[in-house]
Amino acid sequence: MADQQQRMADGSTQPLSRGASGGESRRNYGSTSNIGVNTGDGRRPIRGRRGPTLSPASAHFPRTNTRDSYLEHSGLGLRRPLSVVGLKESIKDGWRNTLKRTPSTYDAPLEEPTEGQPDDTEAVRINGIRVWYSSFTSIDWLHDAIKDSMRIRRLRRRKSLRGRLTNALDRFTGWFIVTIVGLLAAVTAFAIVRSEQWLFDLKEGRCKDGFFKAKRFCCPMAVDNLTFSTGLDNVVHPLSFIANPIAFYKSAKDTLPAPEEECAAWQTWSELLDPSDWTPNGISLASWMVEYISYIVVALALALISSFLTLKLTASTSFIGRKDSSSINRDSFHVKGPIPPVEAPAPTRKVMYFAAGSGIPEIKTILSGFVIHGYLGGRVLFTKSVGLALSVASGLSLGKEGPFVHIVSCWGNICSRWFEKYETNEAKRREILSAASAAGVSVAFGAPIGGVLFSLEEVSYFFPPKVMWRSFFCAMIAAVTLKLLNPFGTGKIVLFQVTYDQDWYAYELFFFLLLGVFGGVYGAYFSKLNYRWSKHVRNGKWLGNHPKSEVAIITLITALLSFLNPYTRMGGTELVYNLFAECRPGHSHEGLCVNDPASVRPVVNAIAVALLVKGALTIVTFGIKVPAGIFIPTLGVGACAGRILGLAVQWLSWVHPNMRVFDTCKGKDACVVPGVYAMVGAAATLSGVTRTTVSLAVIMMELTGTLTYVIPVMLSVLVAKTVADALEPKGIYDLVIELNQLPYLDHKAEYRWGVLTVADVMDKKVEVINIDKQNSVASLQGQLSRVFGMGTLDGGFPIVTRQESGSARGWKMIGYISHNELEHALNIVKDEPDSLVQFHPMAPLREYAPSMSSLHDNAYEPDPLDFTVYMDQAPLLVQAHSPLEVVQQMFVKLGARYVVVINSDGLYQGVIDKKGWLQFLTELEEKS
Repeated sequence: MADQQQRMADGSTQPLSRGASGGESRRNYGSTSNIGVNTGDGRRPIRGRRGPTLSPASAHFPRTNTRDSYLEHSGLGLRRPLSVVGLKESIKDGWRNTLKRTPSTYDAPLEEPTEGQPDDTEAVRINGIRVWYSSFTSIDWLHDAIKDSMRIRRLRRRKSLRGRLTNALDRFTGWFIVTIVGLLAAVTAFAIVRSEQWLFDLKEGRCKDGFFKAKRFCCPMAVDNLTFSTGLDNVVHPLSFIANPIAFYKSAKDTLPAPEEECAAWQTWSELLDPSDWTPNGISLASWMVEYISYIVVALALALISSFLTLKLTASTSFIGRKDSSSINRDSFHVKGPIPPVEAPAPTRKVMYFAAGSGIPEIKTILSGFVIHGYLGGRVLFTKSVGLALSVASGLSLGKEGPFVHIVSCWGNICSRWFEKYETNEAKRREILSAASAAGVSVAFGAPIGGVLFSLEEVSYFFPPKVMWRSFFCAMIAAVTLKLLNPFGTGKIVLFQVTYDQDWYAYELFFFLLLGVFGGVYGAYFSKLNYRWSKHVRNGKWLGNHPKSEVAIITLITALLSFLNPYTRMGGTELVYNLFAECRPGHSHEGLCVNDPASVRPVVNAIAVALLVKGALTIVTFGIKVPAGIFIPTLGVGACAGRILGLAVQWLSWVHPNMRVFDTCKGKDACVVPGVYAMVGAAATLSGVTRTTVSLAVIMMELTGTLTYVIPVMLSVLVAKTVADALEPKGIYDLVIELNQLPYLDHKAEYRWGVLTVADVMDKKVEVINIDKQNSVASLQGQLSRVFGMGTLDGGFPIVTRQESGSARGWKMIGYISHNELEHALNIVKDEPDSLVQFHPMAPLREYAPSMSSLHDNAYEPDPLDFTVYMDQAPLLVQAHSPLEVVQQMFVKLGARYVVVINSDGLYQGVIDKKGWLQFLTELEEKS
């Protein structure tokens, strides 16, 4: 409390204390009481570099302050004598104030029109000044569009040489930012890939030539070109890996190559402990057990370190800062009388861990117009990058491709903070985030075009042509830079890039269709099972309170099962590559290439075990408290299913070569390419899980480097999505959004409104500010405290006056003021509780928008008790008898934050805010 009062004495503007929200809500959109988020999306600018914001909205000073006291109160301090000591102290104070001082307004100060120039601030003045958004509140797309329109109009009006250069620099800013983001995306991806390769191989051994060398770079020829049998011919039953590991050891030891045959520079842990234990025919049981145990121990260590970093560094409660903490309480507000208790408090939002998961659901929420402070900050960027390398290297059934979208979006947010054009405009900043999302997919799959389409199809909410061009440019820069860095040492951007020499045949379309059905069924039931596991088991009493224990248990089970099968033991990208690969002379691809019908069955058995293990583990792994993606595990499951079907068709062509379906490939070396089936199955399965279509088909086209197999991929993807939608309408990302109670308004969803109208949805009990009576600072503070006590955090107050003349009698709308703006304005005058506050429409410019020079010269002083500058005098209006689809389109296409409902006479009836609308849609879905 003392710290809060001290911050108030310093003039900082803090939100009111958020009490428990009223009403029952499954998603709890209105409660952010324990979110605790500060930096990241929607973060304040570093004003210390740009000087003071001289406007009434940022005037944290009493009405009688002088220029010196204003400067001192604003955190700039009085100017010291010019000396070395004074300069050092000034710099120190400047940084201290930059870190301590809270920005007041989100908007730049209004300026007087110069002589001979038209007044172009009318639209901004009518729309009102905004303060910075709190976490989990929606942004005002319309306000940001109006503000940017005025900024551009002022720039384009300047015809001098300096003005033209300024215009050119303004146009270049966006391209410069996406260039930097693309470069940083590639460098970060390179660092993560190289680190993950070394850590993954650390489970098996080390390189004699250099401890920090991955096996790929320690033994490049052995890894890329070595061909040997994996002992699969001796496997009788696919479950023998699990049921009898000793028998599996005995059957495999005779065919397992000795380390000197594989690579003399690579040393396994068993060889390091006892090199004489190796025999000419394989390894002893003791050495095999040493490798098994060391594999499990290292995997557990990597996963637990990743979980520790995620839980300790990125918990939402650790991001509590000045903008989301309480700075205005009953004592500071001088609230008279008791505040009514909350009758039905809603459950508080659970603690989130910003580095956990893939991040794509949260990125979708942010791009849809909601603010999550801290989610795109530097701390999350560091934790996500380091934790991702550790979690993937542990061998868990997860991937790094999805989290790349989050990591690159962090870079986009951080880079945009340095440019006021994007820092002070949330809508403009989301243009950079859309381009960053495209770059994330580009470095993940080596598919810049697919990245742009993925950003358009799955992630972005607002994607005009300008954003598409910049996204394409950013994705191209990222892909080119990563190729030059050569993370795998093969000249490829990703490990599982493949090429096929053979075309497909018409009869294969039937089998591709079957793979589409499999992908849809798997995707639907994977989403269902993962959602139920997360909701009822992971969020249960014990696992919910011990997330590190869940990570340890799942990692232990994964390591125990994965070590026994060569296809579950290898990394996810390596498995996908070998399953995708076309068999050529001299390459066995870990025993997946077969040359006769008799060798098909053991390979199919081994792949079937890998499919079952990978599929089951992915269900329980996705969602644990480590950075984790879903792309690679899903591709692996689909590729296993496709490879099995491809081997079955290949076996059929060998056993029955005279069947009519095989007439088209008579006389050719290979009638069936099992790798193609694996690629098609992987695409279908990923489509069933994520419900992406066009972008996924293009990504697969870029991975194969040819248009030959576009039609099979398109067919399987469309079938998979159709089947999955029929079994489970929501994909995995939408279910995660629902599970985490994220306030996301789906612009693609369609609703059945029935006979409902706007009057049935609007909130009629919203508190209003009546300008017919005297509104003191204390009375408004009391109103605001009551509203916050009920958990309404993203709404506002209609400002009305009573109309009694004529036939139409009721409340007439004057304007609308949001809670954040009223809170900020009241904080400025909190020391004058008995003073009266003024609201009046269409005030002249000079009444509340003085120029910077007038402030410094004390020629004019703004009235902090005039709250008109914060009032939206032209809110969106809708009549009470309007269909609900009108409101839906206002929120989706116009980006409205709130809609005021009036009757046929134009009199005020109620309000619909965005979160209230989301809650209504949730209830509508549950009823239907």
